[in-house]
Amino acid sequence: MEVFIIVLLFLLGLILIIKGGDVFVDSASWIAEKSGIPKFILGATIVSFITTLPELVASIIGTVEGSLGLAVGNAIGSVTANTGLIMAISILFMPAIINRKQYAFKMIILMVITLILGLFLINGKLNIIESIIVLLFAIAFLVENVISAKAKEEKPVLAEEANNDEEKQEEVQEEAQTSNEAQTSNEVIEKKKANFFDYLKYTFSFKTDKELSSKIEVVLNIIKFILGGLGIYFGAKLLVDKGTELATIMHISEDVIGLTLVAVGTSLPELVTTITAIVKKQSSLSVGNIVGANIIDMSVILPICAFVSGGTLILDSMQTVYLDMPVSLGLMMLAFIPTLFTKKFARWQGAMMLAIYIAYLVVICSGFLPW
Repeated sequence: MEVFIIVLLFLLGLILIIKGGDVFVDSASWIAEKSGIPKFILGATIVSFITTLPELVASIIGTVEGSLGLAVGNAIGSVTANTGLIMAISILFMPAIINRKQYAFKMIILMVITLILGLFLINGKLNIIESIIVLLFAIAFLVENVISAKAKEEKPVLAEEANNDEEKQEEVQEEAQTSNEAQTSNEVIEKKKANFFDYLKYTFSFKTDKELSSKIEVVLNIIKFILGGLGIYFGAKLLVDKGTELATIMHISEDVIGLTLVAVGTSLPELVTTITAIVKKQSSLSVGNIVGANIIDMSVILPICAFVSGGTLILDSMQTVYLDMPVSLGLMMLAFIPTLFTKKFARWQGAMMLAIYIAYLVVICSGFLPW
């Protein structure tokens, strides 16, 4: 009965962290957009970081509570699951033709980050200098994202300006008229805000359906933001606490729980996105999202865990160095290197990646590893 309750609470944590992450991303994106942040920056930076919050929070809580095996296993395991399971499924069911110029940098930087992080961990720890070096790759990725997104945004704008001069003139006239009307409206509003009490009365009074709808939307998104954040936190805490208890009861290491249950669980949003992309015949979009998520996971989570643990992250097990990181890097090389030459994914890649990932799970769950 005790095991059943622990499993239920573990699953509840999984549901909370997934749903909380979904709600948090939506509300945070809305708030960021309404605050005036350009869409290309929003998509290239903020959303990229926000979508890794479930994995990040779970690993940080694991580090703080002393469950380093689970924290490290979740970080590496999420990347391995994203590549060997989710990307493999995407490639297997719908091989995609890619734009090499668009994807080459991201694919190469992900493999370089994984290789460098693996080399840093050979001595069984990650110090603060090494953490900063790895984080620099995350910054390089985000800068490249912003530059690429800005270039994509500017091209259609320039083309439209060249072909629609007359329409632009009409829009300018309409905007001028609207501006005059808005100015008149603002003058009325300013009169209503003549003193503090009138300002409060104006702020909290709903004059029109449009104003009411706008205020409700703001309040709802703030509530969603708070509830989403709480869902991620408490979901991650349940995952770590109950995952640790499961590892103790089942006499297996925390690394295995982190690499399997927690890692695959926190990767479920990417799996749902991939399945949706396959149904909509947009598998290249799915691959792009997975590569971006992997870069953030690999270059941000462990360095931050190192900072949280006092500057140096000490591994509980050398399995991370001798098995987990090589498998993760091998899956990436299998997925990316042939594709960089052929400019497309092939079904044989997806099949091999999935087979390797299944074999990897069998090995780490067998209990016969020497580490």
